[in-house]
Amino acid sequence: MDYNDKAKEIRKGEELDIKTLEAYLKDTIPGLSGSLEIQQFPSGFSNLTYLINVGATEMVLRRPPIGANIKSAHDMGREFRILSALRPVYPYCPRPLAYTEDPAVMGCPFYVMERIPGVILRKNLPKGMDLNADQMKKLCEKLLDVHVELHSIDVKGVGLDNLGKPEGFVKRQVDGWSERYRKARTPDAPDYENIMLWLADKMQKDTDTPTIVHNDYKFDNVVLDSKNPMDIIGVLDWEMATYGDPLLDLGNSLAYWVEKNDPDEVQLIRMMPTSVDGALTRNELIARYGEKTGRDMGTMDFYLCFGLFRLAVIAQQIYKRYYEGVTKDERFALLIVAVQVLERQAKAIIEQSKL
Repeated sequence: MDYNDKAKEIRKGEELDIKTLEAYLKDTIPGLSGSLEIQQFPSGFSNLTYLINVGATEMVLRRPPIGANIKSAHDMGREFRILSALRPVYPYCPRPLAYTEDPAVMGCPFYVMERIPGVILRKNLPKGMDLNADQMKKLCEKLLDVHVELHSIDVKGVGLDNLGKPEGFVKRQVDGWSERYRKARTPDAPDYENIMLWLADKMQKDTDTPTIVHNDYKFDNVVLDSKNPMDIIGVLDWEMATYGDPLLDLGNSLAYWVEKNDPDEVQLIRMMPTSVDGALTRNELIARYGEKTGRDMGTMDFYLCFGLFRLAVIAQQIYKRYYEGVTKDERFALLIVAVQVLERQAKAIIEQSKL
Protein backbone atom coordinates (compact mmCIF):
# COMPACT_ATOMS: atom_id res chain seq x y z
CA MET A 1 0.00 0.00 0.00
CA ASP A 2 1.22 3.52 -0.82
CA TYR A 3 1.52 5.58 2.38
CA ASN A 4 3.47 8.44 0.81
CA ASP A 5 2.32 11.97 1.61
CA LYS A 6 -0.05 13.15 -1.13
CA ALA A 7 -0.70 16.56 -2.64
CA LYS A 8 -4.22 17.61 -3.58
CA GLU A 9 -6.11 20.23 -5.56
CA ILE A 10 -5.03 23.80 -4.77
CA ARG A 11 -7.24 25.64 -2.28
CA LYS A 12 -9.27 28.52 -3.62
CA GLY A 13 -7.38 31.79 -3.38
CA GLU A 14 -3.96 30.09 -3.13
CA GLU A 15 -3.43 29.40 -6.87
CA LEU A 16 -0.11 30.13 -8.61
CA ASP A 17 0.54 31.65 -12.06
CA ILE A 18 1.56 28.52 -13.97
CA LYS A 19 3.02 30.18 -17.06
CA THR A 20 5.18 32.66 -15.18
CA LEU A 21 6.38 30.04 -12.72
CA GLU A 22 7.19 27.54 -15.46
CA ALA A 23 9.29 30.09 -17.33
CA TYR A 24 11.20 31.01 -14.15
CA LEU A 25 11.90 27.40 -13.15
CA LYS A 26 13.13 26.37 -16.61
CA ASP A 27 15.39 29.43 -16.77
CA THR A 28 16.80 28.75 -13.29
CA ILE A 29 17.03 24.98 -12.77
CA PRO A 30 19.07 23.09 -15.39
CA GLY A 31 17.60 20.07 -17.12
CA LEU A 32 13.88 20.71 -16.69
CA SER A 33 11.69 19.72 -19.61
CA GLY A 34 8.01 19.04 -20.05
CA SER A 35 4.89 20.87 -18.95
CA LEU A 36 4.41 22.13 -15.40
CA GLU A 37 1.70 20.76 -13.12
CA ILE A 38 0.92 22.05 -9.62
CA GLN A 39 -0.85 20.54 -6.61
CA GLN A 40 -0.90 21.65 -2.99
CA PHE A 41 -0.04 19.83 0.20
CA PRO A 42 -3.14 20.37 2.34
CA SER A 43 -1.63 20.08 5.82
CA GLY A 44 0.20 22.74 7.77
CA PHE A 45 -0.92 26.10 9.08
CA SER A 46 1.97 28.34 8.09
CA ASN A 47 3.88 28.65 4.81
CA LEU A 48 2.03 27.35 1.76
CA THR A 49 3.60 24.25 0.23
CA TYR A 50 3.06 23.00 -3.32
CA LEU A 51 4.08 19.92 -5.30
CA ILE A 52 5.61 21.00 -8.62
CA ASN A 53 5.94 18.49 -11.47
CA VAL A 54 7.91 19.39 -14.57
CA GLY A 55 7.97 16.33 -16.74
CA ALA A 56 9.38 13.55 -14.55
CA THR A 57 10.96 15.95 -12.03
CA GLU A 58 9.21 16.44 -8.68
CA MET A 59 9.94 19.53 -6.59
CA VAL A 60 8.41 21.36 -3.66
CA LEU A 61 7.72 25.09 -3.64
CA ARG A 62 7.25 27.09 -0.44
CA ARG A 63 5.89 30.62 -0.14
CA PRO A 64 4.47 32.74 2.72
CA PRO A 65 0.77 32.39 3.57
CA ILE A 66 -1.74 34.77 2.05
CA GLY A 67 -2.18 37.84 4.24
CA ALA A 68 0.77 37.12 6.52
CA ASN A 69 2.72 40.10 7.82
CA ILE A 70 5.04 38.32 10.27
CA LYS A 71 8.16 38.85 8.17
CA SER A 72 10.67 37.09 10.40
CA ALA A 73 8.55 33.92 10.54
CA HIS A 74 8.17 33.69 6.76
CA ASP A 75 11.65 34.65 5.50
CA MET A 76 12.03 32.45 2.45
CA GLY A 77 15.59 33.56 1.73
CA ARG A 78 16.71 32.71 5.23
CA GLU A 79 15.16 29.26 5.01
CA PHE A 80 16.87 28.68 1.67
CA ARG A 81 20.26 29.68 3.12
CA ILE A 82 19.80 27.34 6.09
CA LEU A 83 19.09 24.39 3.81
CA SER A 84 22.09 25.26 1.63
CA ALA A 85 24.43 25.29 4.66
CA LEU A 86 23.06 22.24 6.47
CA ARG A 87 22.54 19.87 3.56
CA PRO A 88 26.22 18.79 3.31
CA VAL A 89 26.39 17.80 7.02
CA TYR A 90 22.79 16.89 7.79
CA PRO A 91 21.50 14.79 4.89
CA TYR A 92 17.94 14.87 6.19
CA CYS A 93 17.62 18.38 4.70
CA PRO A 94 15.99 18.59 1.27
CA ARG A 95 18.34 19.82 -1.45
CA PRO A 96 17.58 23.51 -2.20
CA LEU A 97 17.20 24.29 -5.91
CA ALA A 98 16.10 27.89 -6.49
CA TYR A 99 15.13 31.08 -4.66
CA THR A 100 13.91 34.45 -5.83
CA GLU A 101 12.60 37.70 -4.39
CA ASP A 102 11.50 38.99 -7.80
CA PRO A 103 7.88 40.12 -7.32
CA ALA A 104 7.22 39.64 -11.04
CA VAL A 105 7.27 35.86 -10.60
CA MET A 106 4.85 35.40 -7.70
CA GLY A 107 4.48 38.72 -5.92
CA CYS A 108 6.44 37.41 -2.92
CA PRO A 109 9.72 35.63 -2.19
CA PHE A 110 9.65 31.83 -2.55
CA TYR A 111 12.01 28.92 -2.93
CA VAL A 112 12.02 25.50 -4.54
CA MET A 113 13.66 22.35 -3.20
CA GLU A 114 13.83 18.70 -4.11
CA ARG A 115 10.96 16.55 -3.00
CA ILE A 116 11.75 13.77 -0.53
CA PRO A 117 8.99 11.24 -1.22
CA GLY A 118 7.97 9.24 1.80
CA VAL A 119 5.55 8.91 4.69
CA ILE A 120 4.63 11.88 6.87
CA LEU A 121 2.68 11.01 10.00
CA ARG A 122 -0.31 13.24 10.73
CA LYS A 123 -2.87 12.86 13.50
CA ASN A 124 -3.21 9.09 13.11
CA LEU A 125 -1.13 6.38 11.49
CA PRO A 126 -2.04 5.95 7.80
CA LYS A 127 -4.80 3.43 7.19
CA GLY A 128 -3.22 0.01 6.88
CA MET A 129 0.05 0.99 8.56
CA ASP A 130 0.10 -0.98 11.77
CA LEU A 131 3.11 -0.43 14.02
CA ASN A 132 3.35 -2.67 17.03
CA ALA A 133 4.41 -1.27 20.40
CA ASP A 134 8.07 -2.17 19.90
CA GLN A 135 8.16 -0.56 16.45
CA MET A 136 6.51 2.62 17.74
CA LYS A 137 8.99 2.79 20.60
CA LYS A 138 11.91 2.47 18.19
CA LEU A 139 10.45 5.12 15.88
CA CYS A 140 10.11 7.57 18.79
CA GLU A 141 13.70 6.85 19.79
CA LYS A 142 14.82 7.48 16.21
CA LEU A 143 12.90 10.77 16.13
CA LEU A 144 14.69 11.92 19.28
CA ASP A 145 18.09 10.72 18.02
CA VAL A 146 17.79 12.64 14.73
CA HIS A 147 16.99 15.73 16.80
CA VAL A 148 20.13 15.11 18.85
CA GLU A 149 22.11 14.81 15.59
CA LEU A 150 20.95 18.29 14.64
CA HIS A 151 22.03 19.65 18.02
CA SER A 152 25.45 18.04 17.54
CA ILE A 153 26.35 19.97 14.36
CA ASP A 154 29.36 22.31 14.49
CA VAL A 155 27.44 25.54 13.93
CA LYS A 156 30.48 27.69 13.23
CA GLY A 157 31.91 25.00 10.98
CA VAL A 158 28.92 25.19 8.64
CA GLY A 159 28.87 28.99 8.71
CA LEU A 160 25.57 29.39 10.53
CA ASP A 161 26.83 31.03 13.71
CA ASN A 162 25.38 34.29 12.38
CA LEU A 163 21.93 32.71 12.21
CA GLY A 164 21.06 34.00 15.66
CA LYS A 165 22.50 35.41 18.87
CA PRO A 166 22.84 32.83 21.68
CA GLU A 167 23.54 35.59 24.21
CA GLY A 168 20.20 36.66 25.63
CA PHE A 169 18.41 34.01 23.55
CA VAL A 170 16.10 32.74 26.30
CA LYS A 171 15.08 36.24 27.38
CA ARG A 172 14.38 37.29 23.81
CA GLN A 173 12.23 34.22 23.33
CA VAL A 174 10.19 34.80 26.45
CA ASP A 175 9.82 38.55 25.87
CA GLY A 176 9.22 38.21 22.13
CA TRP A 177 6.56 35.53 22.32
CA SER A 178 4.85 37.36 25.17
CA GLU A 179 4.65 40.50 23.03
CA ARG A 180 3.36 38.48 20.08
CA TYR A 181 0.62 36.96 22.16
CA ARG A 182 -0.58 40.29 23.47
CA LYS A 183 -0.70 41.66 19.93
CA ALA A 184 -2.53 38.63 18.58
CA ARG A 185 -5.02 38.22 21.41
CA THR A 186 -8.68 38.34 20.38
CA PRO A 187 -11.60 39.00 22.77
CA ASP A 188 -12.37 35.27 23.07
CA ALA A 189 -8.78 34.29 23.99
CA PRO A 190 -7.39 33.83 27.54
CA ASP A 191 -4.93 36.50 28.68
CA TYR A 192 -2.01 34.16 29.65
CA GLU A 193 -0.63 36.90 31.92
CA ASN A 194 0.10 34.57 34.87
CA ILE A 195 1.92 32.17 32.56
CA MET A 196 4.01 34.93 31.00
CA LEU A 197 4.86 36.21 34.48
CA TRP A 198 5.99 32.73 35.60
CA LEU A 199 8.16 32.28 32.51
CA ALA A 200 9.81 35.64 33.12
CA ASP A 201 10.38 34.79 36.78
CA LYS A 202 11.77 31.27 36.15
CA MET A 203 13.77 32.24 33.07
CA GLN A 204 16.83 30.02 32.61
CA LYS A 205 20.34 31.31 31.97
CA ASP A 206 21.78 31.11 28.47
CA THR A 207 23.50 27.84 27.64
CA ASP A 208 27.24 27.92 27.09
CA THR A 209 26.85 25.27 24.35
CA PRO A 210 24.28 26.68 21.88
CA THR A 211 23.23 24.65 18.84
CA ILE A 212 21.17 24.85 15.70
CA VAL A 213 17.55 25.08 16.83
CA HIS A 214 14.91 23.77 14.41
CA ASN A 215 12.02 25.31 16.38
CA ASP A 216 9.33 23.06 14.90
CA TYR A 217 10.74 19.55 15.10
CA LYS A 218 7.93 16.97 15.27
CA PHE A 219 6.55 13.93 13.52
CA ASP A 220 4.71 15.79 10.77
CA ASN A 221 7.90 17.62 9.84
CA VAL A 222 9.93 14.48 9.25
CA VAL A 223 9.74 12.06 6.31
CA LEU A 224 9.79 8.30 6.85
CA ASP A 225 11.07 5.81 4.30
CA SER A 226 7.97 4.22 2.74
CA LYS A 227 9.81 0.89 2.50
CA ASN A 228 10.97 1.05 6.13
CA PRO A 229 8.92 3.44 8.27
CA MET A 230 11.43 3.01 11.10
CA ASP A 231 13.92 5.05 9.07
CA ILE A 232 13.76 8.87 8.96
CA ILE A 233 14.98 10.19 5.60
CA GLY A 234 14.00 13.85 5.73
CA VAL A 235 13.45 16.81 8.06
CA LEU A 236 11.25 19.62 6.72
CA ASP A 237 10.02 23.14 7.57
CA TRP A 238 13.13 25.10 8.54
CA GLU A 239 11.39 28.49 8.55
CA MET A 240 11.93 29.16 12.26
CA ALA A 241 15.40 27.63 12.64
CA THR A 242 17.97 29.64 14.58
CA TYR A 243 21.06 29.40 16.83
CA GLY A 244 20.37 29.09 20.54
CA ASP A 245 19.38 26.87 23.44
CA PRO A 246 18.65 23.26 22.39
CA LEU A 247 16.49 22.67 25.46
CA LEU A 248 14.10 25.32 24.20
CA ASP A 249 14.00 23.37 20.93
CA LEU A 250 13.22 20.18 22.83
CA GLY A 251 10.55 21.94 24.90
CA ASN A 252 8.94 23.26 21.73
CA SER A 253 8.82 19.73 20.32
CA LEU A 254 7.39 18.22 23.50
CA ALA A 255 4.59 20.79 23.50
CA TYR A 256 3.08 18.84 20.59
CA TRP A 257 3.53 15.49 22.31
CA VAL A 258 0.15 14.19 23.50
CA GLU A 259 0.47 10.99 25.51
CA LYS A 260 -1.99 8.11 25.76
CA ASN A 261 -2.96 9.05 29.34
CA ASP A 262 -3.35 12.80 28.82
CA PRO A 263 -6.81 14.27 29.58
CA ASP A 264 -9.58 14.05 27.00
CA GLU A 265 -9.43 17.75 26.13
CA VAL A 266 -5.71 17.41 25.37
CA GLN A 267 -6.46 14.41 23.17
CA LEU A 268 -8.78 16.69 21.16
CA ILE A 269 -5.85 18.86 20.05
CA ARG A 270 -3.51 15.94 19.29
CA MET A 271 -1.94 16.37 15.85
CA MET A 272 0.32 13.31 15.66
CA PRO A 273 0.09 9.60 16.58
CA THR A 274 2.06 10.03 19.81
CA SER A 275 -0.61 8.32 21.92
CA VAL A 276 -0.47 4.86 20.34
CA ASP A 277 0.84 1.85 22.24
CA GLY A 278 4.62 1.90 22.55
CA ALA A 279 5.08 5.63 22.02
CA LEU A 280 7.53 7.16 24.45
CA THR A 281 6.23 9.56 27.07
CA ARG A 282 7.48 13.13 27.41
CA ASN A 283 9.51 12.10 30.46
CA GLU A 284 11.07 9.19 28.57
CA LEU A 285 12.05 11.50 25.72
CA ILE A 286 13.58 13.96 28.18
CA ALA A 287 15.55 11.18 29.87
CA ARG A 288 16.84 9.84 26.53
CA TYR A 289 17.88 13.32 25.44
CA GLY A 290 19.84 13.75 28.67
CA GLU A 291 21.53 10.37 28.21
CA LYS A 292 22.47 11.15 24.60
CA THR A 293 23.77 14.69 25.21
CA GLY A 294 24.93 14.71 28.83
CA ARG A 295 22.90 17.86 29.49
CA ASP A 296 21.23 18.56 32.84
CA MET A 297 17.49 18.03 32.31
CA GLY A 298 16.38 19.22 35.75
CA THR A 299 14.84 22.47 34.51
CA MET A 300 12.62 21.02 31.79
CA ASP A 301 9.45 22.35 33.47
CA PHE A 302 10.45 25.80 32.29
CA TYR A 303 11.22 24.67 28.75
CA LEU A 304 8.04 22.59 28.40
CA CYS A 305 5.87 25.38 29.80
CA PHE A 306 7.50 27.78 27.36
CA GLY A 307 6.89 25.32 24.51
CA LEU A 308 3.19 25.11 25.34
CA PHE A 309 2.94 28.89 25.56
CA ARG A 310 4.77 29.38 22.27
CA LEU A 311 2.51 26.86 20.57
CA ALA A 312 -0.50 28.79 21.90
CA VAL A 313 0.92 32.02 20.45
CA ILE A 314 1.37 30.41 17.03
CA ALA A 315 -2.19 29.09 17.13
CA GLN A 316 -3.51 32.47 18.27
CA GLN A 317 -1.65 34.36 15.53
CA ILE A 318 -3.18 32.10 12.91
CA TYR A 319 -6.60 32.23 14.55
CA LYS A 320 -6.52 36.03 14.54
CA ARG A 321 -6.16 36.01 10.75
CA TYR A 322 -9.33 33.91 10.57
CA TYR A 323 -11.12 35.97 13.25
CA GLU A 324 -10.46 39.17 11.29
CA GLY A 325 -11.46 37.61 7.96
CA VAL A 326 -8.00 37.73 6.37
CA THR A 327 -8.20 34.00 5.60
CA LYS A 328 -11.28 31.85 5.00
CA ASP A 329 -9.60 28.53 5.80
CA GLU A 330 -12.13 26.84 8.10
CA ARG A 331 -9.40 24.75 9.79
CA PHE A 332 -8.33 27.91 11.60
CA ALA A 333 -11.69 28.44 13.32
CA LEU A 334 -11.02 25.76 15.94
CA LEU A 335 -7.57 27.01 16.89
CA ILE A 336 -9.07 29.09 19.69
CA VAL A 337 -9.91 25.81 21.43
CA ALA A 338 -6.26 24.79 21.24
CA VAL A 339 -5.23 28.14 22.76
CA GLN A 340 -7.56 27.50 25.70
CA VAL A 341 -6.44 23.91 26.24
CA LEU A 342 -2.76 24.84 26.04
CA GLU A 343 -3.30 27.46 28.74
CA ARG A 344 -4.63 24.80 31.11
CA GLN A 345 -1.70 22.50 30.28
CA ALA A 346 0.81 25.27 31.02
CA LYS A 347 -0.92 26.11 34.30
CA ALA A 348 -0.78 22.44 35.33
CA ILE A 349 2.99 22.39 34.83
CA ILE A 350 3.39 25.57 36.86
CA GLU A 351 1.29 24.21 39.72
CA GLN A 352 3.40 21.07 40.12
CA SER A 353 6.80 22.55 39.27
CA LYS A 354 9.53 22.75 41.90
CA LEU A 355 11.48 25.47 40.07
